[in-house]
Amino acid sequence: MTRVKTSTPPNTPAPIGPYSRIFRVATGVRRDPAVGEWLREGHPELCKIAREWFTHIRRCGDDVLELIHDGCPVACIEDAPFAYVDSYTSHVNVGFYYGASLADPAGLLQGSGRHMRHVKVRPAQKVNAAALRKLIDAAYADIKARLKAERLSRKVG
Repeated sequence: MTRVKTSTPPNTPAPIGPYSRIFRVATGVRRDPAVGEWLREGHPELCKIAREWFTHIRRCGDDVLELIHDGCPVACIEDAPFAYVDSYTSHVNVGFYYGASLADPAGLLQGSGRHMRHVKVRPAQKVNAAALRKLIDAAYADIKARLKAERLSRKVG
């Protein structure tokens, strides 16, 4: 049997991380009414925080879709989630599906899972908003790079 050597096209991003498979959810929509409802219901201070940060997530790009997954608003590109918000008794988590691979010079990210990380935002505490916006933007860029790498690997493989 002869082995066929495959080559990678120039400028092809490598699969990101040791676990390069992308987690998938049901495909979202541009503006899901269920997400809007979720962002309006509950404790007023926490809803305000969740709305603020999910609004920034939505504004990452025209390709951002949304849905309710596991009971909270999730933002995705195609069917690949990259960020979410979730409300608890006294705080809101702004979470990232591949947060473990994001640079976090401000040290905001919490969690110890293989992939996911989150930032706790509390009504009574100031959050480093600039750093959190950078994390959101980085998570969006990261999922786009992962999807591009996946598409390119399908063409090559």
